[in-house]
Amino acid sequence: MHEWISFHETFLWCIGSLSVLTIFVTIIAIPVMAVRIPEDYFMHHHRHRRGWHPQHPVLRFLYLLFKNFSGVIFILAGLGMLVFPGQGLITMVIGLMLLDFPGKYAIERWVIELPVILYAINRIRIKAHHPPLRDPSHHLFEKSKID
Repeated sequence: MHEWISFHETFLWCIGSLSVLTIFVTIIAIPVMAVRIPEDYFMHHHRHRRGWHPQHPVLRFLYLLFKNFSGVIFILAGLGMLVFPGQGLITMVIGLMLLDFPGKYAIERWVIELPVILYAINRIRIKAHHPPLRDPSHHLFEKSKID
């Protein structure tokens, strides 16, 4: 075992450093991203476009490229955090929200309806003095009771 560790020392240092780096990045990035989600984001049946969307085709392409690349990085970091220390599920949810693909909003709503995810994000939002995200599953239940 000692020989294996000695032979892979550089690899183990890289993995350990990456783990520590992702912990620090998530400590900063996850709360910032979680509080930027509008509290009613998941209450609609279809996603409403908000925010800055450049009109020039080149700027729009660069914007989407950066946003999707960031989403992939967050998802990969979240997968790594399922094994190494960090907030893996929340990181993957934030990464998912950055990506653009057909059916994304339905997947986001399904994920946010998981009690552990909604609770974790709302805890972060409350600590940052932001209102909690409204629970889309609870809203749908109330709406079906009225109908």
